[in-house]
Amino acid sequence: MRFVSIIFLSVLLSLGNCAKYTTKYDSIDLDSIIKNDRLMKNYVDCMMERKKCSRDAAELKKHLPDALQNNCASCSEIQRIGSRKVLTHIIQNKRDWFLEVEAKYDPNHVFRRLYQEELQRKGVAF
Repeated sequence: MRFVSIIFLSVLLSLGNCAKYTTKYDSIDLDSIIKNDRLMKNYVDCMMERKKCSRDAAELKKHLPDALQNNCASCSEIQRIGSRKVLTHIIQNKRDWFLEVEAKYDPNHVFRRLYQEELQRKGVAF
């Protein structure tokens, strides 16, 4: 019984320590960025380390690997919705950008396999 209590306490403590990503940029108008190739390209160039990152792009770049690995567990609800919106747009409309970023952040297609079924249910084909 004592062992179970220790495990339970450890789980509770680890849940309490889950750091959330900053919500400072949650009010950014993603639709206006998605509709503007120049702005989208700036984000892609930041992710690919070709250009200096804006503050919000630097924050995205910093947390992207963790968000992919943990299914956006530290994301706010707005970030979770926004990430899927942007991912869907890039896969459907800017395939070359998606493949380029994927080659850097998911070269073995681990995350592609992880999220593929969810995206296909929403009509997004890889």
